[in-house]
Amino acid sequence: MHPHFPNDHGDGRVGGPFHRHKSIHRLLGGGKVADILLWNDRNLSAGVLLGATLIWYLFEVVEYNIIPLLSQIAILAMLVIFIWSNAAPLLNIAPPRIPEVIISEHAFRQIAQIIHYKLAYTVTALYDIACGKDLKKFLLVIVSLLILSEIGSSYSFTSLLYLGFLCAHTLPALYERYETEVDHLAARGSEDIKRFYRRIDSNLLNKIPRGPVKSKAI
Repeated sequence: MHPHFPNDHGDGRVGGPFHRHKSIHRLLGGGKVADILLWNDRNLSAGVLLGATLIWYLFEVVEYNIIPLLSQIAILAMLVIFIWSNAAPLLNIAPPRIPEVIISEHAFRQIAQIIHYKLAYTVTALYDIACGKDLKKFLLVIVSLLILSEIGSSYSFTSLLYLGFLCAHTLPALYERYETEVDHLAARGSEDIKRFYRRIDSNLLNKIPRGPVKSKAI
């Protein structure tokens, strides 16, 4: 019989082997982005997927260059605005206006702060792992980077970006739909990995001499 993983409780806690205390929607930010990634608005999510697929097709299949593409988009936008602005008085409609969100200083600052925070966190985490405090994490990162290197040598950067987008755009929704089954498989896989690591640790890793790691000065 499969183990039972409880659903969301009143205090916001969520069960399962990942020890989540928030729902998937809240973990993804709880806003419009979360709605898109979880396909709560299917039309908008499908439009985003179609747009990303079109961009990948233009750059990867048609081999469009970024500068000509941006120039042609700018030309098309200027022609539309020119016709719209001159036809507005004749058709008694409002002239076009640039959405404030596109040129919002607050939005750009927020994006820059998020990128800075993620970059600083990643560098700090990699530094701590590289110091050898946790040999298990160190070996896991090395293997992951080797796999990433092999994948990167087989696919173009555009295809990797598109693949990452597809994963981010589909996996959260699939996990939300099949959460119990995924949690059950993840729990079994986690136990298998732990047993395998304990065998490796007892037979090999514990025999590797390691010097003391100096703690960072505060």
